[in-house]
Amino acid sequence: MNDQSTHPHPSPVPALSIVVPLYNEEESLPLLYDEIRQAVDPLMFEYEVVLVDDGSRDTTLEVARRIARNDPRVVVVALRRNYGQTPALQAGIDHTRGEVVVSMDGDLQNDPADIPHFLAKMEEGYEVVCGWRKDRKDALVHRKIPSMIANRLLRAVSGVDIHDTGCSLKAYRGDVIRKARLYSDMHRFIPAMTAMTGARVGELVVNHRERTFGETKYGISRTWKVLADLWTIKIIVGFTTRPGRWFVILGLPWLVLSIASFVATVWLYARVHDTPVGIVPLVVAALFTFAFLHVVLMGVISELALRTGSFHESDMIVTRRVQGTGRS
Repeated sequence: MNDQSTHPHPSPVPALSIVVPLYNEEESLPLLYDEIRQAVDPLMFEYEVVLVDDGSRDTTLEVARRIARNDPRVVVVALRRNYGQTPALQAGIDHTRGEVVVSMDGDLQNDPADIPHFLAKMEEGYEVVCGWRKDRKDALVHRKIPSMIANRLLRAVSGVDIHDTGCSLKAYRGDVIRKARLYSDMHRFIPAMTAMTGARVGELVVNHRERTFGETKYGISRTWKVLADLWTIKIIVGFTTRPGRWFVILGLPWLVLSIASFVATVWLYARVHDTPVGIVPLVVAALFTFAFLHVVLMGVISELALRTGSFHESDMIVTRRVQGTGRS
């Protein structure tokens, strides 16, 4: 997917990596780069900017490479074609080395001046900090309302109390985000996915600006895709935390069919008691019962595998800590 990257990483491991997926942002990119420098240079630590060109049809890639030639802190990742925001973000994350990774859009609607605030929030012990576009500068019908609905649904499904999961301006601990594998439109579900691993998730009100150049890449048609991804997250969360319960839910239709077949057998016997009742309904009831018990048994095995794996992982963590303490 990412066939080439421009400019090798500088030798020092940076404290901060800033990932910016880009698609047809030739006008915005120079201004964004200048704003990032103005926001981060005063912090006086090593940082890198990973610019990911997502198959732009304009001169975005050329502009990014020109910036990288003049600044060794800039890395350019070029995708062969337009894959979408989430794959582009994943490609950028794969090229980061920073202790903290900040993601943001390339259209100037996210304000780089908020980056120091994110770093300060991370110092409070958070592994993930999400931006909240409280005063969002987007169209009401096409952007705000669908986003509001999606955010409410995601909070209900995941249990993570975040107001604006769709905001691209987020900060992550590098070792946390580099373990996540993103696909489809899963970038908006990173808080829920990382919370599943025990990460502490926080939120920060950010400055959201009106788009200056070009047109938005998103519309109301993406709502259905987001809802499908939301259902996927619900399944992932459910199977990861309580697989037994979910297997029981999956087995309920078989239980209902089993009961219905048994009731049909009894009803036939009661109506035609003077005539031998066919064995077919009784066999069908037995098969459905067997199917239900089979699914439940799979759930029990999954629960045992999950608990055993959790204990094993805990033992490994303790072992590493003991070994580390011994060396120090």
